[in-house]
Amino acid sequence: MILRQLRRQQVLSVHQLVDMFGCSHMTIRRDIAVLEKEGRAYSVAGGVRIASPVATEPSHQSKAVAEMPHKHAMAKRAATLLRPNMTLYLDAGTSTLALVPHIRALSGMTVVTNDFSIVMALADADEVDVIHTGGQLDHPNRSGVGELAAATLSRIATDIAFMSTASWDLQRGITTPAAAKVAVKRAAMDGASKRVLVATSSKYGTFGMYKIAPLGDFDLIVTDTGLAEGAAAGVAQLGIELAMVAPEPV
Repeated sequence: MILRQLRRQQVLSVHQLVDMFGCSHMTIRRDIAVLEKEGRAYSVAGGVRIASPVATEPSHQSKAVAEMPHKHAMAKRAATLLRPNMTLYLDAGTSTLALVPHIRALSGMTVVTNDFSIVMALADADEVDVIHTGGQLDHPNRSGVGELAAATLSRIATDIAFMSTASWDLQRGITTPAAAKVAVKRAAMDGASKRVLVATSSKYGTFGMYKIAPLGDFDLIVTDTGLAEGAAAGVAQLGIELAMVAPEPV
């Protein structure tokens, strides 16, 4: 009944649901937790919402100023996987860009990426080998996309692929509203021995038109402590390692 109401109104408060169904706050919150664990609805402050579509992805410029303390904390956690002499894929995004200082601290590293901002961040790092995928330029995201970029990645094997996404949830996995990104992301994941999703909790419970991969394709998901308890439980049920990190105090 909660889902039926959410399909009509998208977002409902706990108080509204209590009034609708004449039951306790505890019952409503327990049912919301069940729906969240199943990936069918998502908690918001004081209520619940249904999964919301993403029509366009934010630009690099807007992402570069959003949630940066969370992204640096996530990068620090993801960097615990790094060892000297690795070949890494860094997907386009500011969460993956935050890994660059950790990579520069190690010897013998090779970075494969479709992100021009990551290439520029490594341009003066003579100790790091850098391979850009090429491909069609996605101007807002400063990245290479399309079949040409995917063809480059199909010929490269990496130790770890650090993937980003603008939308993720339990039911659909990682998705995108941009068709040109699908082949690139799939090729990067196919060529990696280990796959790590690095994504903030604010992107959880949203979806784009094009499916890229189910969450079960990842070995590790690194996100922030804003991920709701029910969602975390749902990820754990898939058998995926989940790391939830908090920003370091200033």
